[in-house]
Parts: sequence; structure tokens; C-alpha cells
Amino acid sequence: MAIIQWFPGHMSKARRQVQENLKHVDFVTILVDARLPLSSQNPMLTKIVGDKPKLMILNKADLADQSRTKEWQQFYESKGIKTLAINSKEQSTVKKVTDAAKALMSDKITKLRQRGIQKETLRTMIIGIPNAGKSTLMNRLAGKKVAVVGNKPGVTKGQQWLKSNKDLEILDTPGILWPKFEDQGVGLKLALTGAIKDQLLPLDDVTIFGINYFKEYYPKRLLERFKGINLEAEAPDIIVTMTQKLGFRDDYDRFYTLFIKEVRDGKLGTFTLDQVEEAYDSDNQGN
Repeated sequence: MAIIQWFPGHMSKARRQVQENLKHVDFVTILVDARLPLSSQNPMLTKIVGDKPKLMILNKADLADQSRTKEWQQFYESKGIKTLAINSKEQSTVKKVTDAAKALMSDKITKLRQRGIQKETLRTMIIGIPNAGKSTLMNRLAGKKVAVVGNKPGVTKGQQWLKSNKDLEILDTPGILWPKFEDQGVGLKLALTGAIKDQLLPLDDVTIFGINYFKEYYPKRLLERFKGINLEAEAPDIIVTMTQKLGFRDDYDRFYTLFIKEVRDGKLGTFTLDQVEEAYDSDNQGN
């Protein structure tokens, strides 16, 4: 399987800017894709952020498996990281994020008031990988179109301060990937959800991964969407059979494109590609 790598020059610059701007914010907002609560985090940025207070927003929660989202929230809360699951397209986003920020920083605000300092506006930096929905979130928080929205990675490249309301000010940053995915499974998960440009991907590998994952965790979804599919067959054989059944003859690329698009569009239902057990395994390996 091909190694998936993507690290444009502007992302290296953005990484340095994140490090430099940490001193200007009260807390860091880590934006992840709720379908990938672990894999859509940049471990490089996690190290940079260090002990800074964190609010983890699991965005696109409407596309994720709700029961899995709750499991992931419980996991991160047990680690002392406050979480919030949202669909940033909803009107209630501003209030939810503002309330979560106040709750996160309540102790600091109280201590400042005891010293006679009134802190009305909290400042945060939003960091995340491409295509996690950061531009949509920024536009919602600002109440106007301030960031370019695109259903592809790497659209937002600049940094800007935006005022959400009297309580919250946000520093936007570009989506930042890391130089190399040590675990190729992470790369495939990011690829299936659209966090990596399709031109850089082996679409056959991504499709095989997707079919195998849905076979294991969401087999009924495959049966409902692809009538007559044989779940006992190997993924490559399923691809051959379904390509022909759909009338694509031997055009397998056409099936790859269809399958990946339907997964991303939610045609196979809500899903989550990360299992909480993976995070526990990762913690154990780090000890």
C-alpha cells in the first residue's frame, strides 16, 4: 500500500505561528472530526499546546455514530479535557461554544475577579486538520462569512482574529497535517472522510479499507445500500462484483469514486472510524 504523506510549506509556517501565538490566548480549541476523534488530531500540535487549557470540539457530530461520540467524550473528559459535540452549521453553535469556554475558564475568571480584574473577553485559538469544518465554525461564530468554506482540505491558509461576541475572540489557523502518518490506518481514515486531497490518494486502497470497516462495524449499511452484496467475500471481489452490477463494466475507478463519495455524504448512514479501545492502546504503548 502506498504511503500517504502531505505537508505543504504553508503548513510548516502555520505550525510555527501556532507556537508563537499560544501566549496570546487563554485556552486552545482543538477541532476534530467526530467521525475521527483520535485520528483527526495532529500529535505534533498536541505537543506544542502542552498544558494550555483545552476545549475539544467534536464537529460534524450529525455525521458520526452517536453512541461512539458519547464514548469518546467520556474518554477525553476522564483525561481532564472538556469536550463539546456539535454540528457547526446549527444556529445554537455560538451559545454552546461560548458556554463551554466560560465553564472551562471559570476558575481563572474567578481568581482574576478576586484580584479586582474583570475579564470579559476570552481569547482562544482554533487548531485542527484540514476539512474538519473549521471555516464553517468560524463563520458561525463570527456571524458572517469571514472564512472560505470548501468541501476539500487546505482551503483556509491565513491567520486572523475574529470577534464572536463580547465573551469570545478567536484566532483562526490553517488546517495542519503532520509530515508522515506512522500508522497507515490513520491515513486511510483521513482519506475516506476527505481530509486529504483525492489526487494524492490510492483510491483502491481507500475503498478496500472502507468496505472492510463497514463489513466489520456496520454490515447492515452495506446490505441496505448495495443490494445483493456478499459480505462473506473479500473486498476486492466485492468491488469487482458491485462494479459490474452497477453497470460500470470494468470501470473500477468509477466504483471507487462512487463508494467514497457516498460514505462522505452519509449515504451509508452515520459512522465513526475510531474506536475508544485504540486510544487506550495508544496510551499503554506510551507508558
